[in-house]
Formats: sequence, structure tokens, C-alpha cells
Amino acid sequence: MATVIARSETGYTQLIEARTHRFASDEPVSMGGADQGANPYELLLAGLASCTGITLRMYAQRKEWELGAVTVKAHFFRDDSGAEFVQREISVGASMPDEQLRRLMEIAEKTPVTKTVKRSMQIDTKWI
Repeated sequence: MATVIARSETGYTQLIEARTHRFASDEPVSMGGADQGANPYELLLAGLASCTGITLRMYAQRKEWELGAVTVKAHFFRDDSGAEFVQREISVGASMPDEQLRRLMEIAEKTPVTKTVKRSMQIDTKWI
């Protein structure tokens, strides 16, 4: 379904290939990296956020709903006990009835990447 390749020559910088796309992942300088790209947790969150935005758009198109700009923010947290969770915040630019927003929230919980991640960790989602 999806394949990526990450390569590194030296240091922490990873050169990533996904189909025909090339990008880098790295750790920030404060963690010993060269800050040449998003760190692995940021990439995980990017997959979740982008899948959410894509799925919401697909659903809205089928329903012929105008969303306007869609913004999905994802934040990774680890508490003092070591428990990890993601908080996801979703907003749309268009004014929509509460019923449609509730349905979009339900759809956000059913996106493919959400389902995959939830099998191993909790994701808390809220509209902002």
C-alpha cells in the first residue's frame, strides 16, 4: 500500500524516497542533528494530519459540501508516566451547520492513518 526508503550517509539526516518524491528527515541541532528536515515524530504527525485533510476533502466533495480552507494540526505528547497521545485540531474556513461538523468529526476518526495509529496509541481530536 505504501513504501518509503530512508537512507543516510553520515549523521542523523535521512534522505527519504516515497514513490517519485524526495525529502529529508533529521533531528534538530539541539539533539545532535543538522536540522535538514522534519524529525520522525513530525513526519508521523504529518502523515496523520495530511490523511485527515485529504479524507475530509474527499468526503465533502462526495456530499458537495464547501469546506473552504482545511487546517489540521497534530501535537504529540508524552506525559510523566510515559503514556503517549496525539491531540488533533481541525478547522475549516467555511461556515457549516453543526450537524455537518459533527459528521466530519466522525469521518476524521475513521481515516486510514487514524485507524492505523489508534491501534497502538490514543488520539484525542478536537475542533478549534
